[in-house]
Formats: sequence, structure tokens, C-alpha cells
Amino acid sequence: MSTPPVLSVRDVDVVRDGNPILHEVSLTVRAGEHWALLGSNGAGKSTLLGLLGALTHPTRGHVEVLGHRLGRVDMRQLRSYVGHVNPRHDLRSPLKVHDVVLTGLTNTLERVPRWQPTHEQVAEADRLIALLGLGERRDARWPTLSQGERGRALIARALMPSPRLLLLDEPATGLDVAGREQLIERIDTLQHTYTGLASVLVTHHLEELPPGTSHVMLLRDGRCLAAGPADEVLTSDRVSECFDHPVRLSRVDGRWSVRAGRPARRPGLATASV
Repeated sequence: MSTPPVLSVRDVDVVRDGNPILHEVSLTVRAGEHWALLGSNGAGKSTLLGLLGALTHPTRGHVEVLGHRLGRVDMRQLRSYVGHVNPRHDLRSPLKVHDVVLTGLTNTLERVPRWQPTHEQVAEADRLIALLGLGERRDARWPTLSQGERGRALIARALMPSPRLLLLDEPATGLDVAGREQLIERIDTLQHTYTGLASVLVTHHLEELPPGTSHVMLLRDGRCLAAGPADEVLTSDRVSECFDHPVRLSRVDGRWSVRAGRPARRPGLATASV
């Protein structure tokens, strides 16, 4: 018997202040799948991610997160089982990296007064900090971290409760090339380390997709343009339609790149366009 999906979205509409944001969107995510939501600004990516993270309700349709249908479950409790990484983490106190990661257990911005983690929880926080490449920054204060270091610390924080689902909302926002590549490398490591973990990543840029991205949904004007295995969905024609601009795609060593214009036929081209 097949395992129930981690996420199930069926014929969802979202309307805000009379404005349609999502229209008849359906999505199924299973354990071990790593999805990317791609589309231009205003396509509905963040709105859909909010549904997947049990942050908001659909106007119409059904959403099930970890087997629980929205509208029939305590949303706050359900969110504690989802690893939601938002780079706009509104932390204002100078917590150490280690303490930031531990707040993933209490699902709070700050350390809860008089709450003390167990030895096992402290060890797990240290393991995740090392896994995200921040071992030497364990005791660094939040204000001193680079944007890339903050992003990786927040991923470690999200993994503390051992979630079955990890949601990444534009994790490479504001990063320089080095920070972006370090982040993608660590996300790829996670995808290979946690084989049962499902993830959904929102981005505008194909260059930010980790090599382990297994599935993609293209959104345009609140509608699903295409969804399925990444190699089938990410074609030059479909991505051009999604962003309303002619582009050509290529893939090298598992990483996607995009150039303007239609594929050119040139003999001896080293990388194949799709």
C-alpha cells in the first residue's frame, strides 16, 4: 500500500479582497520529493507556500498537510511539525547561532525563559550547525552573521524538530555568488542526508535550484502552467511561457542556467539546450 502524500492540494482557489491570487491549483508532494515553485513576481508562489505551511486557508478547495486537512486541525500545532524557512526572520536580539537553532524546538523567535534543552537536543543542534557548514560560527552573534550564514542557520533551526516537510521561501534572496553557492551546496547535502524528507523551494531563478530538485511547478498568473518531474517540466518553451519572455535553458552537472533568446543551432555546442 502506498504511503499517504506529505502534501495534497486539490483544486485550490485563493481570493484576497476580491482579487484572485490562485485558481484551480493542485499539487501532490510525497516523501523524498524535492519540489521547486517557479514563476515571476505575483504568480502566486508565496501564497501557495503559505497554504503548504498551514499559515493560511484556501478560499475554495482542499489542502492536506502531513495528513491533516486545513479547517479541521489546529493550525498552530500543525505548523510545529513543518520546517518553514523564511529569510525575513524577525530576530532583533543578539542571540548566538546555537541559541537560534535551539529556538526551532520551541517555535519561537527568542529563547523561552527558564526553558532548558536536553543534552541530546544540544548535541543535535551542534550536529545540524556543522552539517550546514557553520561549525566555526556556533557562538557567533546573530547581528554579526552574513546573509548567507543566517539562511543556513535558519535551515538548521527548521530541522531541529525533525520535520517531514521543509519549506524554503526564496532562501537565496540577497546573497552574493559565494553565499548562494554555499547555500545550494548545503541544501543539496540535506536532500541526500534526509532521504525521507520532502521539500518545497520557492524561487524566481533556475540558477538557484539545487541539483537534487526532483519536481517543478511553473506558476503564471495564479495558475499552474505545468507540474511534474523537473526534466520534463523545465523546457525552454515552457519556461519562456511562464515568464513571458523567450529564454533558452541548459543544464550542466545537475545545475540549470538560463539565457535570453531561443536556442541557437550551433555545431559543437558543449551543453545541450532543452
